Order: sequence, then C-alpha cells, then structure tokens
Amino acid sequence: MIGSEVVRFLIAGGSATAINWLTRIPLSLVLPFEAALLAAYGLSMAASFWLYRAFVFRAASRGSLRGQVWLFLAVNAVGASVVLVVSTVALAGLTVLLPNLKLPVAQALAHGLGIAVGAVANYLGHRLLTFAAGARPASQSL
Repeated sequence: MIGSEVVRFLIAGGSATAINWLTRIPLSLVLPFEAALLAAYGLSMAASFWLYRAFVFRAASRGSLRGQVWLFLAVNAVGASVVLVVSTVALAGLTVLLPNLKLPVAQALAHGLGIAVGAVANYLGHRLLTFAAGARPASQSL
C-alpha cells in the first residue's frame, strides 16, 4: 500500500514539476523572469495539492480542505528550505572534494540531491501532516 502511494506521489510530483516548467516558459514572454517563476510555482503548487489530495492520499479527501491547504503551504515552505540547505551544503562539499569539477556540473549535482531530499521531506510532511489518515474534522482545522 505505502509502496504504491510513493509511486503515485512521484508521478503527481513529476506532473507538478512539468507544469511548473512548461507554464514558466510562456509566462516569461509577458512577465519578468522572477515573476514568471513565482507564477509558475504557484500554478504547480495548486496542481500538486489537487493531485496529492485526489490521487496520492485518497483517504484524506474526507478531511478539512482549509486545514489541509494551510498544512500544505507549511510543508512546502519546509520542503523549499530543505532543498536550499541541502543544495548549498552539497555544492560546498563538491567544490572542496572535487575542485576540478566544473561549476555548472557541481551545481546540477547539488541541486539534484537537494530536490531528492526535498521530495522525501515533502512526502513525509504531506503523509504525516497535510493528508494524514484520520484527518482532523473541520472544527479542529487551522
């Protein structure tokens, strides 16, 4: 059961990542790059919330929507912090351990590691908090 949930999480997360990437491209034609990034991230977060609630953590669809939204935002804020910290530390480590490694390659490897650890953090946060089985009734939501 948990194994198939992880697979569904990876599919949903990959879909949200694709939405982020693909929507940023046309948004960049009409918005500054930073604004396009934020708008695309917001769209992908909305898509990932729906995908996680409907496709990954199905039993949680009976829980409080309002409470889940706030927890979803909090979990994603922690996940973003995890990606930033892990990527930064990994980049520093790679540049010390492999000084001849080209910076773009080191950045790509560090970022990939950060995304992987962030995905685990997001999965655990959403599984244990946002979409926990036996979700809180609306009267106890945030």
